[in-house]
Amino acid sequence: MTEKAFDPKMLEALVCPITQATLTYDAEKQELVSKAGKVAFPIRNGIPVMLIDEARSLE
Repeated sequence: MTEKAFDPKMLEALVCPITQATLTYDAEKQELVSKAGKVAFPIRNGIPVMLIDEARSLE
């Protein structure tokens, strides 16, 4: 089974659940990055996991 790809068009609808700021897509790490919140949310099987408990700190 192949891993599903993230559709970058989803960025238009998604915001950081912490700051409500826009997100950027890091294709190499498969993460959505909130520069304002200083966290990164994982993308698993093409689906962003927008749970605060799942976020990785960028500090």
